[in-house]
Amino acid sequence: MSRTRKIAAPSSRGILGLALIALVMISVLIGLGVWQLHRKDEKRALIAALTERLASAPIRLPPKTQWQNLTRARDEFRRVTFVGTFAPLPTANVYSSGSALRTDISGLGTFTFAPTRLANGDLVVVNRGFVPNGVTAKIETSGQPIGLTGYIRFPEKAGWFTPQAESAKRLWFLRDQVAMAKAYAWGDVAPFYVDLETPSPTSGVPKPGPLRVHLKDDHLQYAITWFGLALAVAASFGFWMFGQRRSR
Repeated sequence: MSRTRKIAAPSSRGILGLALIALVMISVLIGLGVWQLHRKDEKRALIAALTERLASAPIRLPPKTQWQNLTRARDEFRRVTFVGTFAPLPTANVYSSGSALRTDISGLGTFTFAPTRLANGDLVVVNRGFVPNGVTAKIETSGQPIGLTGYIRFPEKAGWFTPQAESAKRLWFLRDQVAMAKAYAWGDVAPFYVDLETPSPTSGVPKPGPLRVHLKDDHLQYAITWFGLALAVAASFGFWMFGQRRSR
């Protein structure tokens, strides 16, 4: 004689608990979607601002009295022009596997960072350009003032997996001109560095060049994904509740 085992229906407390879990999940997913929409607006505003700055005519490099007033949000990637002399001091090489802002370079190599002295004696570090792996660059330091045009950049911050600099080998994995200045006794340098656009050295290396905006704008797709997951959770819970009522 067979017996049919009846599955007990969830209690009101159990249904309430599942409802709270579903509500929390839906709220979190909707929150992530809204956050991605805000990120989309911020990213598009950033792309527009960077595009405008990179395309604008260069301005004179601000004097030292204004350096502390420069900010990453307002001034990074502004084109500037100035006259400087490459100081006969050790350079630093920053490892690179390519650049998201330079379409004219690719592959492994290093960027050459060098202290540059202004006419009044102030020091600004300049990223003179890219040197591909296997190429020996003769860093020209004629000692003569030269007109330079480039982009204001601010130092990077180390991440969890950023390797330590090998300062004895002059090899760095982070664009931090202040740390370089301390390691090589360059002196008091500007709180920013300049990515050189022109001129190029006669040898062609290090290779400076123009920057271009290539920032991904996938936030709308991410927002749709999060909203879709919230809808799926709500629909699943709704179907489950409908089935519970029918079984009763």
